[in-house]
Amino acid sequence: MHCDAYAAGRCASCSEITVPYAQQLVAKQRHARELLAAFAHMQWLEPLASMEAGFRNKAKMVVAGSVDAPTLGILDANGAGVDLSDCPLYPATIRGVFPVLARFIATARIPPYDVPTRRGELKYLLLTLDEATGTLMLRFVLRSTESLSRIRKHLPALLEEAPALRVVSANLQPAHAALLEGDEEIQLTPDESLPMRVNGLTLHLRPRSFFQTNTTLAQAMYRQAREWVDEAAPSSLWDLYCGVGGFALHCADGRRAVLGIEIAPEAIASAIRSRDEMGVANLEFRTGDATAFARDAARQPELAIVNPPRRGIGTELARVLDEGDVRWVVYSSCNAASLARDLAAMPGFAPLRARVFDLFPHTRHYEVMCLLRRRG
Repeated sequence: MHCDAYAAGRCASCSEITVPYAQQLVAKQRHARELLAAFAHMQWLEPLASMEAGFRNKAKMVVAGSVDAPTLGILDANGAGVDLSDCPLYPATIRGVFPVLARFIATARIPPYDVPTRRGELKYLLLTLDEATGTLMLRFVLRSTESLSRIRKHLPALLEEAPALRVVSANLQPAHAALLEGDEEIQLTPDESLPMRVNGLTLHLRPRSFFQTNTTLAQAMYRQAREWVDEAAPSSLWDLYCGVGGFALHCADGRRAVLGIEIAPEAIASAIRSRDEMGVANLEFRTGDATAFARDAARQPELAIVNPPRRGIGTELARVLDEGDVRWVVYSSCNAASLARDLAAMPGFAPLRARVFDLFPHTRHYEVMCLLRRRG
């Protein structure tokens, strides 16, 4: 895929962009198989490819430059802004709102944060798109509340010029550090969550909720997990690290008992709202640490879905599952290296199948999902 920013040397984020996409997919499959070579009897399904361009539903844009000429993109080695408003990874709806936001920064007089001098206010613009409806969530990441009154004053004009904006908030991140967001979120619109249509279900994303950056492939992952769960036909299921409840909501059928666990309260609030709108019985969500919950639970289900961060589930949760009563595990991983370590720590389970989902074209990153069954 051609990218003007890469060709001009302005951005090197997509390290594999010069490799034909079919070769990228082969390389990721090979990498995953090499890392999981210890499980030689596992069946590898065909990898699922992404669109090469326009696949990202999120934009995390560093704001730099000046009030009258802001850049939206990244910083160079000297801390100067590099504008990536034309990045081909973003769909047209996201790219179309970038110039509107640049004009808003100038109109509301929000000084971009300058990293070398540690001055300014606006650090990031964070956008999330629901592709089904074309609606957007926008977050201003600010150093302080200094610009907040001006943002509020000019927000009606922004919403009129960019009617796709449904949810707008301001996040305060005062530290001079490489942190994307802070602890305080200030809601600026009546709507507090963005409905995301996923396989016919509605997931509600609040400003600090996590959702995969590639909606099409996220939908494929949910469908794959549901297929494996239905095949195992458990009467009870845990969804650990459940986020906004994507796996749990897809696997709940009103008969099996499904319980989702997530440490982020906002994500659980979103999951509960989705459950209530669906009206599905035997589906519960709780806020808590996945490892502590599994360790302290009086009983374990027949099947557990785990979707941990890059570090994996770790030795304690692996041991709890391995020594417990869970018969099946669906493990969704964004890091095949930590997945290999976790599977090695669960010798009581036999990995049956695996599949690569290429959520991140033109990089070396990918997701891989495995189905495990207890031995014996």
